[in-house]
Amino acid sequence: MDTPKMNPYVALAIGVFSVSTSAIFVKLSTAEAGVVAFYRMLFSVIIMLPIFFPRYLHELRAITNKDWFYTIIAGIFLAFHFILWFESLNYTSVASSTVLVTLQPLFAFIGTFFFFKEKFSLKAVVCAIVAVLGSIIISWGDFRISGAALYGDFLALAACALITAYLLFGQNVRQRISLITYTFLVYLISSIVLLIYVIIISNDTLYPYPASDWFYFLLLAVVPTLMGHTLFNWSVKWLSTSTISMAILFEPVGAAVLAFYILGEKIMWTQIGGGLIIIISVSLFIYDDRKQKVLHQ
Repeated sequence: MDTPKMNPYVALAIGVFSVSTSAIFVKLSTAEAGVVAFYRMLFSVIIMLPIFFPRYLHELRAITNKDWFYTIIAGIFLAFHFILWFESLNYTSVASSTVLVTLQPLFAFIGTFFFFKEKFSLKAVVCAIVAVLGSIIISWGDFRISGAALYGDFLALAACALITAYLLFGQNVRQRISLITYTFLVYLISSIVLLIYVIIISNDTLYPYPASDWFYFLLLAVVPTLMGHTLFNWSVKWLSTSTISMAILFEPVGAAVLAFYILGEKIMWTQIGGGLIIIISVSLFIYDDRKQKVLHQ
């Protein structure tokens, strides 16, 4: 495997900070979940067009049928991840939603074990469990026992399963397809799926929206998508899906802080304590992951 031009762990850190802004922009927008997701993907594709067509269009001829299939499935999973997660924010708080949507290790450990036969040390498993407990502690005081909140929690958890599946398929394809080509195709497929969803299934309108909404659509494309998910797609070539999923547990910490300053959501002691647990657990997990890779080289 080629040596990366950038430290993949640094790229992962930037990506996690970037995706922490996603829930904030969605909350500030007045559009429906499917519409927000569609414009997020559409603007991302438009921004990537000047990069993809001149330099990477020729790579399409080398993509196998299997990789096309995996890429299409990944795009579909990504589209419905956004739909379910954005919809969950209509029923529950930023803290609760981001906590549940980032509980990916529960799914990633199973996926990487069965699909890629990836082994984990006892220390890594313990760190994962502790980090998940930290995520639960963050929103312990924020969970509202009501039908609407439980529905929002269920949507966020389902969105978590879908984004993990998206990363698992990407981990397979990214070994053979360049970052730009894979990312452009996934975002394009996701945009098409979301357009069909908005027009046929949800029957929402694509316009008009206030200028502020268009600004948030653009920010969603630039910050959490191009600076967030694109870096995850790049990192997945060098790091395992489980490592990326563990690092994404930092997202509730960043989202809770941003929600406090921008949306006025309170930060409770449970969120502070849980955040510290996540930081320590994820740091130990990543350290153990790097140590295991060195030992097996």
